[in-house]
Amino acid sequence: MKYTEDHEWLRVDGDVVVVGITAHASEQLGDVVFVELPEPGTSVSKDDEICVIESVKAASDIRAPLDGEIVEVNAEVADNPGLVNEDPSGKAWFFKMKVADLSALDAMMDEAAYNEMIG
Repeated sequence: MKYTEDHEWLRVDGDVVVVGITAHASEQLGDVVFVELPEPGTSVSKDDEICVIESVKAASDIRAPLDGEIVEVNAEVADNPGLVNEDPSGKAWFFKMKVADLSALDAMMDEAAYNEMIG
C-alpha cells in the first residue's frame, strides 16, 4: 500500500489502483454520513476533486491521487457511509482507477513514512 499526504491509501490490484482514506482520516472526520462518488468512465488529473465526504464534523473532498480514469466505484460505501468509519482500509474503498503511469506510485509514502507523518 502507498499513502498520500491527503490521507488516502492506494493499493494496486492487477492493472488498477484501488483508493480509499486511511483510518487516521476516518477518525479525524468523525461519523461519516454521506459519500458522493465520481462516475465510472470519468477521466481525472492528479489533484482533481472527485469525491465528497460529509461527516457530523465537516465536509471533505477526496482528490485524485494520480492521472487516470475511474473504472469502478464502491456503491456500497455510498449506500452505507458508516463503512468509512467501520472499515476504512477494507470494505470502504471509494473507487478504482486505471492510471496513466503506475511508476508514479513510487514517489508516494509507504506505511512507515505515513505513520511518521501522522506522528
